[in-house]
Amino acid sequence: MKKVLFVFVLFVFAISANQARASVYSVSEQAIDQLFDSATETVMISTDVPGISEITSSASTNLVAAKEKDAVAAILLDFFLGGLGVHRFYLGTKPMTGIGYILTCGGIFGIVPLVDFIVLIIDHEDISPYVNNPKFFMW
Repeated sequence: MKKVLFVFVLFVFAISANQARASVYSVSEQAIDQLFDSATETVMISTDVPGISEITSSASTNLVAAKEKDAVAAILLDFFLGGLGVHRFYLGTKPMTGIGYILTCGGIFGIVPLVDFIVLIIDHEDISPYVNNPKFFMW
């Protein structure tokens, strides 16, 4: 019962923190126009060079995949099913990592999922480094 209450409080806190931050922003059309006027033009890298297109496409694929993953879902999966490595499957890790979690008795007796949980809470704004991360230790 304590775990359910803790998760509920954590969930309510996360939602209220996101809504509180969004209410303090205001948009100034003049400031935006000034930024566009003072901006400098940049040059795109040519994709005609062999190998560059593969690098840029894989980077954009990882960025899109990171945008699709929800940090709160990963945190909740880690909290409840961290010993089985389900949060790592959600984040796109290869199946061998999940098998490693199971074979090491829940990720070195629960230490790895606990550290994953803390890392996900701290870096909940941008979880892109942890999406499709092939390492056993995601941090």
